[in-house]
Amino acid sequence: MVTHKTADTPWWKGAAIYQIYPRSFQDSNGDGIGDLPGITARLDHVARLGVDAIWISPFFTSPMRDFGYDIADYCDIDPIFGTLADFDALVARAHELGLKVTIDQVYAHVSDLHPWFTQSRQSRDNERADWFVWADPKADGTPPSNWQSVFGGPAWTWDARRRQYYMHQFLSSQPQLNVHNPAVQDALLDVMRFWLDRGVDGFRLDALNHAMHDPALRDNPPAPDDGSVRTRPFDYQIKRYSQSHPDVVPFIERIRALCDDYGAIFTVAEVGGAFAEQEMKAYTAGETRLNSAYGFTFLYADALTPALVADTVERWPDEPGVGWPSWAFENHDAPRALSRWCRPVDRAPFARMKMMLLACLRGNIILYQGEELGITQVDIPFDRLQDPEAIANWPLTLSRDGARTPMPWATDAVEAGFTDALPWLPLGEDNLGRAVDRQEADEGSLLNFTRILLAIRNAHPALRSGALDLLVVDDACLAFRRRAEGESLLCCFNLSREAIDWPGAIVPAGAVVLAVNGAEPGALPPYGAIIFKERTP
Repeated sequence: MVTHKTADTPWWKGAAIYQIYPRSFQDSNGDGIGDLPGITARLDHVARLGVDAIWISPFFTSPMRDFGYDIADYCDIDPIFGTLADFDALVARAHELGLKVTIDQVYAHVSDLHPWFTQSRQSRDNERADWFVWADPKADGTPPSNWQSVFGGPAWTWDARRRQYYMHQFLSSQPQLNVHNPAVQDALLDVMRFWLDRGVDGFRLDALNHAMHDPALRDNPPAPDDGSVRTRPFDYQIKRYSQSHPDVVPFIERIRALCDDYGAIFTVAEVGGAFAEQEMKAYTAGETRLNSAYGFTFLYADALTPALVADTVERWPDEPGVGWPSWAFENHDAPRALSRWCRPVDRAPFARMKMMLLACLRGNIILYQGEELGITQVDIPFDRLQDPEAIANWPLTLSRDGARTPMPWATDAVEAGFTDALPWLPLGEDNLGRAVDRQEADEGSLLNFTRILLAIRNAHPALRSGALDLLVVDDACLAFRRRAEGESLLCCFNLSREAIDWPGAIVPAGAVVLAVNGAEPGALPPYGAIIFKERTP
């Protein structure tokens, strides 16, 4: 199938990106934990999907208290994952296969074992004394503000060496960098330059809106009670001052300027929280900021509805000055979509419809490892939990571990081909039958359907980078038009488990590009979906 990726369109615009969680992709050395050589060995599988790039979650030196998001050395590889030579080999192999390589960068915090922090905490007047967020106690010895950490408890920990509190938005072992400090920004840009010089093609910027706080340390206001169950003190506040400072934007512009020096480097921000949409737009506006951003709109939604999709895409119109969005239905922090959005009996047809919808959205699309297999959430027993948030808030917080389980490669192999040792997390019995080898042999599998979908997306400029016009949005039906370069495609979806009448506003004319779950011109069975190529004058 012909691929329409034009020379004047950046490679990342409309790209499909495959997220790899390295601990769970492939173990190459028998320790039960995935690693960089394991990723390299399995890149052929990724390339065959038809994606443009991989995004690798953190693999840097770390005590692993938050599984790599607590970095002790930004410019080296943790031994459990391999070496810098292993990383270089991975990049070389990915490029041979036509895959771009994007990696995580975590600029809001480091590990308390990072040399920057070990120096900073020694005194109030050393070279890095103000590289972190330090503050004196109130007169009564309590923390300087009411800010709460994401993982539970105050966002402040006392350090007797400085007789001050230091801030941490997550674990107490993840001290907050003072990114307001130009010297800290310079150091972080040097980190980015280190990886660019090793051939990296892009960066996913983790929790970027957490990178700067209100220097006045004003208290956050209480959040109104919306009736939901609040399991953490963090949920009781509006995070007005502890994050999302407007000075993040000038730092972003420094990041973009550096990346532009290296050519077509892709930058995407992860943005969560109550102000996510406005921050995503601010971080991507114009030509001097990030290329894209994505949030948690779909990742934490408990149902996939036409209204949710319509409301989300309408907020990102194809207009000058509006940034380019990215979308993910699954990732390492959110429960698997098939476990959130449909009943077990409906998973096979729903998975095809869901994947087809993702492939038809305007923006970049991010597939999380195993999503192409229809992997579901695994119930991890308490004695096997690794996730610090889940352990701290057991049993009310759903474990992120359930979405981080190892990839099943071969149904009948030891530990499904992921490792020949005890895996760091159990694979889950339900997912063994969804292994890659079994789906490779089945022409009708979700794996092979995903390959077809991505080939279609790459072959049609309307799907890859065109505009999106909503046509029908009701309780069950979602229909929209994608158009670009003289091409117009109609995309119709039944998001319900009941057959629905064909929407009268849509004339089923033109060639069928793809149909799934029994959909045909004029008929939308349960979870039916269809794409028409409209006749153009």
